[in-house]
Formats: sequence, structure tokens, C-alpha cells
Amino acid sequence: MKNKVEKKTIDWYGKPVMVPFDCAIYLDREMEIANRFTGQKCKMPGYAGAVYDTIIGAEQFEDWDTVRAGLDWFKEYFAEQYMVVLD
Repeated sequence: MKNKVEKKTIDWYGKPVMVPFDCAIYLDREMEIANRFTGQKCKMPGYAGAVYDTIIGAEQFEDWDTVRAGLDWFKEYFAEQYMVVLD
């Protein structure tokens, strides 16, 4: 049985944002990510890029709970970027 991982809250320009799981948050304010299959790119905040990287890593380890949590979070908060890099 997996231990429940605490969600991390970060301060994004004075607004608290909760990421779906504990992950290393990039200090960069914005980053560009390319879809690994199509090469199409989009920009997103560093913390969204950290969530993206965690999703991709979780896929490699078949940690589907983490993948699902990250995908659901992206759909809710970054739908446009989700359609570019994760759909």
C-alpha cells in the first residue's frame, strides 16, 4: 500500500497554488515544453513544468495514481497546455 503524499502549496505572484503531489518545483517563472511525440511546444509556469515532468516519470514506473492526479490537475488549471503536451 502506498503512503499518501502531501500536496505542496506554492506562492505564485502572491496567489497560493496547490500542486497535485509533492515534486521539485522549478524556480523559473516560465518554461517551454515540447510534446515528446509531435514536437509542438507551449509555455507554462515552472511549477506546471514540474508537474509535467513528474507525470512523465510516473509513467515510466507505472505509477498510474500519480499520472491520473497530474493529468486531472493539468486539465483543470492548464487545459490549453494539456492539449499540446499531454493529450
